[in-house]
Amino acid sequence: MPRIILVDDDRSHMMSFSMMLEAEGFEVECYGDGHSAWEALSKSLPDILLLETKLPGLDGMDVLQRLRHVSTIPVMFCTTKDDEIDEVLGLRMGADDYVKKPCSPRVLLERIRALLRRGELLGEDQAPEEDDTSIMVRGHLSMDPMRHGVTWRGLAVALTVTEFALLKTLAVRPGFVKSRDQLMDVAYDDQVYVDDRTIDSHIKRLRKKMRRVDGNFDAIETLYGIGYRYNEA
Repeated sequence: MPRIILVDDDRSHMMSFSMMLEAEGFEVECYGDGHSAWEALSKSLPDILLLETKLPGLDGMDVLQRLRHVSTIPVMFCTTKDDEIDEVLGLRMGADDYVKKPCSPRVLLERIRALLRRGELLGEDQAPEEDDTSIMVRGHLSMDPMRHGVTWRGLAVALTVTEFALLKTLAVRPGFVKSRDQLMDVAYDDQVYVDDRTIDSHIKRLRKKMRRVDGNFDAIETLYGIGYRYNEA
């Protein structure tokens, strides 16, 4: 049973989302402020965090920033703030998705399921394919899907499930261009709509993390108006 921590200072929203998720078989913990949510996260990490940006005391962005120092669990913002700047900032800080309220409960549920599937957190009984489990080496890059591990020049890089999926898709075939639409298909299910800037924000965040261990990292190339490709050194 996937465990979700839901953080929202609007009790009506929190209760309606909680009831829907519990009816779908999720284990849900609810918190109304950032401080109590962070205390819970410090003790035990859930499978996914559903987070409002506007919270009393410690706001959602602060919770995300603290969390990304210690974990790559999927994080989805579900917020009343509809400013594009906040959405881009949230994605660049490491959020995996950003949903604006009011939103359809069914759409929210599908986006949560998409995040869980990406992180292989539903415990499916299907045997994994060999290509999905073997360590992949591309130049200075090494990726271990079974351990969600990434190293660059031997140094570990902590990526979210979305960043890991995008990097793996690009690196599997060095030199081949992946369009934004193709990358959207990798990161999100067909029924989940995202726009171009969502993928761009994830790529920017990914590059930033790689450059923390190598200031000269340039393996991910932007082809303006087309997409991205990984260049193996």
